[in-house]
Amino acid sequence: MSTEDTQNEADVAMTGDETVHPSVEPGIAAIGDAPAPEVSAPAASPKAAVEGTEDTIRSKSYKPSFASSRGDDASGVVERVVAINRCAKVVKGGRRFSFSALVVAGDQNGNVGYGFGKAKEVSECISKASEFAKRSMKPVSITGHTIPHEVLGEFGGGKVLLRPASSGTGIIAGGGVRAVVEAAGIKDILAKSLGSNNHFNVVKATLQALSELRTREQIYKLRGKKTRDKAAL
Repeated sequence: MSTEDTQNEADVAMTGDETVHPSVEPGIAAIGDAPAPEVSAPAASPKAAVEGTEDTIRSKSYKPSFASSRGDDASGVVERVVAINRCAKVVKGGRRFSFSALVVAGDQNGNVGYGFGKAKEVSECISKASEFAKRSMKPVSITGHTIPHEVLGEFGGGKVLLRPASSGTGIIAGGGVRAVVEAAGIKDILAKSLGSNNHFNVVKATLQALSELRTREQIYKLRGKKTRDKAAL
């Protein structure tokens, strides 16, 4: 075999069309150089594709939070953590910490309640409080996006004044009062805390005030009278 033929065969081998040794005649593959059969990767399921997309969208700091703790869960209940308190017990070996949480829950459709939970871990006490809040939800009277009339609620040292507001005013309130009225579904309201700043008393005073609300139809029904619309009929 001439040097020219050998050079041509080496060029063919480098192109990748065939794996041929320079010392082997064209058309004859070397032993052990047979290409391995191609194995196609299994097609990814649609669910896996969606999960992969979620992972790429989420940031590195993303942590799945409780559906209950700072947002909406599957049943449409909104929960707000109002306060978390830490208690330290001094023992011989050091200090032991425990936590308590106050959570407000509501469906934003006239039902709201609160819950109190205690545990050794923050996440556990929030979960307990959330469950209690869901079970303690009670209906409140709402007219449109606001409350039907002015009301004053008191509980312990807490005193909260609630006033109806025109459409577009928004929620003029803060702290525990805002958490309660948002969970109840009230969009326009004026509120003022007149007593203690204790979160627990403020929340309970707000719920006490909301429980005393009555619509015009409810008052007329209690008095055995008809509203103007029904009287005209």
